[in-house]
Amino acid sequence: MLAVVKKPHTENSLFEVKGEIPKNLLQYLQDNFGNDVEIVDESEEMENIFSSNWFKQTSNSLTSGEVVKIYRENLNLTQEQLGKQLGKFTRQNISDIELGRRSISKDVAKKLSVLFNVSVERFI
Repeated sequence: MLAVVKKPHTENSLFEVKGEIPKNLLQYLQDNFGNDVEIVDESEEMENIFSSNWFKQTSNSLTSGEVVKIYRENLNLTQEQLGKQLGKFTRQNISDIELGRRSISKDVAKKLSVLFNVSVERFI
């Protein structure tokens, strides 16, 4: 079993407790941290998300801008930070890409593929 306590307003964990967790400790964590506690039963079989039907359906329906946003958020980058890593892009430029108001050029798609270590086709 795994109990994860997350920091408010972030996906980062404050701490994790692994192994056999006494019920009184679980109750203490839930009483003191409320919805910020996630209990994971590690005995359940895990499935590779990339081979799941859900992933295949979801990834086919995403726009290239939405894909940029997902990868950016997975690396905990702000729009401003991503813009700097791509070159002379402002926060607004990245926002426009993510919202589909600005297309992604081949050069930018290449930079994104290198930055996120994925195929360039994900952004075209």
